[in-house]
Formats: sequence, structure tokens, C-alpha cells
Amino acid sequence: MAYDVIVIGSGPGGYVAAIRASQLGFKTAVVERESLGGICLNWGCIPTKALLKTAQVYEYTQHSKDYGITVADAKVDFDAVIKRSRGVADKMSRGVQFLMKKNKIDVIMGNGKLKSKGQVEVTDKDGKATVYDAKHIILATGARARELPNLKIDGKNVIGYRQAMVLPQQPKSMIVVGSGAIGVEFAYFYATLGTKVTIVEFLPRIVPVEDEDISKELEKIYKKKGIEIMTNASVEAVEATGNGVKAKVKTQTGEVTLEADVVLSAVGIAANIENIGLEQLGIKTDKGRVVVDKYYQTNVPGVYAIGDMVPGQALAHVASKEGIVCVEAIAYNEKKYAHKPATIDYMNIPGCTYCAPEIASVGYTEKAAKEAGYEVKVGKFPFSASGKASAAGATEGFVKVIFDAKYGEWLGTHMIGANVTEIIAETVVARKLETTYQEVLDSIHPHPTMSESVKDAIEVAYGEAIHL
Repeated sequence: MAYDVIVIGSGPGGYVAAIRASQLGFKTAVVERESLGGICLNWGCIPTKALLKTAQVYEYTQHSKDYGITVADAKVDFDAVIKRSRGVADKMSRGVQFLMKKNKIDVIMGNGKLKSKGQVEVTDKDGKATVYDAKHIILATGARARELPNLKIDGKNVIGYRQAMVLPQQPKSMIVVGSGAIGVEFAYFYATLGTKVTIVEFLPRIVPVEDEDISKELEKIYKKKGIEIMTNASVEAVEATGNGVKAKVKTQTGEVTLEADVVLSAVGIAANIENIGLEQLGIKTDKGRVVVDKYYQTNVPGVYAIGDMVPGQALAHVASKEGIVCVEAIAYNEKKYAHKPATIDYMNIPGCTYCAPEIASVGYTEKAAKEAGYEVKVGKFPFSASGKASAAGATEGFVKVIFDAKYGEWLGTHMIGANVTEIIAETVVARKLETTYQEVLDSIHPHPTMSESVKDAIEVAYGEAIHL
């Protein structure tokens, strides 16, 4: 019952940390209360992408004549759509099971919590508690949907993202509260399948963490799709009716009442830091997150935390990298690893939203760069001028790049368009290597591709535009 490393939670932070620990020679176990792969794999990143792909395929059928193909009477089988999504998630979860076996990691099913320094107590589904010893304990318990006091998730009238993925039938109408990644992705999915969708956003613009130009473009495209958007608005109360719900929405011009079949609350996440023994060990928290150092150790030696439960972007790829850095730092201190790992630059984390068109960004927005004191050069290249985008029938959106005028440093990139989540990595790597604009322009980009639009945008920024 003794391990070198025990990881509590098997999401993209936890299972990756466990695999890296095993690779570095640690006897490792993972504690999981539900399904291997965590929320991302079972109820987040992966199954939602399956739903969004279905919406995209259905959208193709609606516009097939644009491609010279006639599709007669395409219909949505909502049960089959949900079934496919769950099948994709189940397959990926089984893949994590395989990885645990391959790397000789013990999987302990149950609720894990810190019992004392160096001890984890796991309570199984029958209520039996077992204590395990570990030299190092990594907390990776993730997060859940945040609830507003006046918007409690009851699973029927007000639902969260989990219920939105497995509704028994497609609603005719839906109010989506919040327009971050979760909100706009589900808005696209349901609206494309025929649900009347209204987005209610408290802040002045949708996808508020993105560059302002991205927000304007998505709002324009969504309104064209028939999605109603209310910004500077908040849902004050939700009342169940015989056929659905009535939502009282406060706007800048007064209060209005919206009616719909269901309300989807997509107002962010809350870290799972309760009932895992933090108080018992005196582990520090701040604003609902666990306080850690740059190698993810808490104030209690031997206890670490990664992923959505610590400060920083709550993204799967961030959690995975945090898990690797955490374990490699432990291994370095125990002379199992040759060098101390590089710490994460949280200003170079790509963010991706998989609505249609997709959104991808990294680094400074134009506004943030100016507020940070940079004099900037900005280039914007529309996909309407891209040969590949025109051939694909995907001319919505653009690539926007931001450079420091003084030294040519690549400050940020912001994209909205088809498959842009596949393109953003170029900026991430280039910024990591401290590449200048000239080095990118000197690197030949393949044609015709959507990705060459990054080069085209840089040419615009420096007054060298060829294709615009």
C-alpha cells in the first residue's frame, strides 16, 4: 500500500502526471472516483468535439448545393448524435485504461482525500476506506460547472454542460447564459441542429477573453445564423412553467422575460477543492484555488496541485504540462532526472474554441499589448482572400497578428475561421523561440493552405502584403 507517487484525479493533468512519474521510475498510483480521463475526456473536450462535428456535417448537408451536390431530406437523429458522442468518449477512456496498464500504474477507484502528510485515504463505492502511503501526493481534482446563486443547476430547467451533452430530446428553444468557450460551442451545436438559441452575456461582448475584433466577428456570424445575442445582460431569475422556463433578464434598458424549453448555465467553473483534506493539512488556498509554487508544490512539502484547481488557465493542455513539470521537478530533486524542468510561460498558452467558425488565440490582444506599453504593428488577413478557404467554402473570419514595432517581437495572434485551432501552434512555437517577423516571412509556407494566412497577416503588418 506504499507508493512513491499517488495522483488524485485522472483527468488530462492527473493521468499525464502519473505516466511521466512511471516513466521516471516512480512506483505510481492514480485515484479516480468516476471514469479514467476525467471531465475533459468523458464530459468535456472530447465528447463535445464529437457533437460539434455532427453539427458541422449537418451544416454541410444544408449547403451541399454550394458544392454541386444535392442532398435530399437530411434529418437529425438526436439520439444517434448523443450516442456517437458518448461512444467517442468511452473509447478514449478505454485508451487511458490501456495507458495505465502499459505504464504499470495502479488504478484505485474511489474518493481520494488527504488523511495526513504522506497518506491518502480512498473510500470506495461501498463506503470502505483504505489508507495508502506516498512520498509525493499530486492533487489533480479538476473543476465543475460554477453555479450562480440565482441560477441553480437542477438538471431539468437549468442544466450544466454535462446535462447538455445527454439531453433525452432536442429542445426547441434554449437560453445559454455565458458566452465563453462552453457557451458559444453549445450555442452553435444546438442552433445548427434547429434549436432557437439566445445567448445572454453579462459583459459588453461575447467571448470576452478574446481580442475585440474576434468578438465582433463571431457576433456578426452568429446573428447571421439566427442566434439571438444579448450583451450587458444578466439572468436574474428562472421560473419553471408547464412547457419550459421563463427567465427574467436584466438589460441596460430594463427587464425582459424570455421563454424557452431549457436554460444552459455556462458561467465558468469552480475548482474541486472541497472534501479532499486541504484544511486538515493546512494547505493554503486563495480565491478558490490551491496556492502553489512554480513547480506546483503547495505550502506542505510532498503535496502538489495541478490543473484547474490552481491559478492559471483552466485548459486540458495546461494541466498536462503542469503535471509533467511537477513530476520532472520531483524527479530532479531525487536525482532521477538530469535537469530541472523549464517552468511554464502562461503568456504563451494557446486558447481554442471549437464553435464554427473556430477561434484560436495566444499572447497579447491588441488592447492588452498597448496597455502593457508596447507600440504595435497589427496585420489582419481575411480568409475571403485565401485561395484554400475559397476552395473549401470557408471564407468567414480572419487572422490577426500583433508585433512589437520596436524589436519585432511576436506579441500575439488571434484567429477566427475554419480549422484555426490547427494553425495556432505555429505562433506558440515561434514565440517560444523568440522568432522575429522577418524569420517567419523567410520561412516558406505551403500553398494553398489556410495556415499561410498567418504569413499573409504578417506581411500586412509590415506593409508587404502580396495577396491583399
